[in-house]
Amino acid sequence: MELRHLEHFVAVAEERHFTRAAQRLVVSQSGLSASVRALERELGTQLFVRTTRSVELTGPGRALLVEASRALASVRAAKEAVAAVQGLLRGTLSVGTEQCIAGVDVAALLARFRSERPGVEVRLRQAGSAGLVAEVAAGRLDLAFVALCGPPPVDVRLLPLTHEPMVLLCHPGHRLAGSEEVHWGELGGESFVDFHPDWGARGLTDRGFAEARTERQVALEVGDVHSLIELVGHGLGVAVVPRPLARKPQAAGLSEVRLAGGPEPMWEVSVAVPGGDRVGPAAHELLSYLGAELP
Repeated sequence: MELRHLEHFVAVAEERHFTRAAQRLVVSQSGLSASVRALERELGTQLFVRTTRSVELTGPGRALLVEASRALASVRAAKEAVAAVQGLLRGTLSVGTEQCIAGVDVAALLARFRSERPGVEVRLRQAGSAGLVAEVAAGRLDLAFVALCGPPPVDVRLLPLTHEPMVLLCHPGHRLAGSEEVHWGELGGESFVDFHPDWGARGLTDRGFAEARTERQVALEVGDVHSLIELVGHGLGVAVVPRPLARKPQAAGLSEVRLAGGPEPMWEVSVAVPGGDRVGPAAHELLSYLGAELP
């Protein structure tokens, strides 16, 4: 099994499109297709279901993707380790982050790293915390800044950065605006704006209402902080968010209310890194900027 076959397979699996994968790898589409077919012949199974509109992984393909990603990550780490011994730091650093994470200025951090380590190519992926942790576990990200609700997978470690309480955010004309606090049970009849389920803040809010035994309706589901603030600002719903999000400049005209009379979930921000000895030299260097130490 050749590494280039695995690289080609992973690119197609991630792009779900042969043409885009070929463009990403800077190879011909015919050569990419031939590489995938050679891998399928070697394994004796079909890895993709191909249609005129989409490319989807088969069951064996999904199983291979996990191991192929880890194998390629290990090869990359081996190359970087050799370079580090020679006094060099080079290769690729793949970082993930949930939007508007607290406790770290991701843009400033990456700018400093790229300035001081020009031999390392920095890549950034923004998504929900659950998806990012899965990417770290699979070896597709070197580390990620996340606010995970619940324990991580067994092959991922979390290095704590900060924690913040959850608060209610509402329009200044809302009945609760100006209140010092509100009980979870008082919010059952409200219409909510919230993030997608793989965001850490959404998981905390769902858990908070479940523990308070209060049902709620999420009428508007968004994938970014600024859309949530705009929707609340137009009076289309209320939101339970981490306190730093409620205090962003864009939310200056909105009302922040403390939650009381029930659970007190904390938005815990961490750096997710691979378990074992799979943290590469570039990731170690970035962690040193934060003062984060591996256990």
